[in-house]
Amino acid sequence: MTATLNDVAKNREAEQSAEEQAATELVRAAGERGLSLTGPDGLLKQLTKTVLETALGEEMPSTWVMRSTTRPVPGRATSAMAVGASRY
Repeated sequence: MTATLNDVAKNREAEQSAEEQAATELVRAAGERGLSLTGPDGLLKQLTKTVLETALGEEMPSTWVMRSTTRPVPGRATSAMAVGASRY
């Protein structure tokens, strides 16, 4: 039975997506450093902050370029206006 359980564990590791593998490694490394998973200084907070900052960093430069090169057409709503943005 032990051999069977080990085989299942190995198969599960082989089937993990890149995201699952990254999460597994992050949780393992956090445990080794004594970092909690939740809480004000936990792994989840740090990871969420990093992902959001990275996403915003990727999004913002392209948004700035679009806004600086796109001129509004009189009488026609821009995409930002269509979703309710009040400022540029």
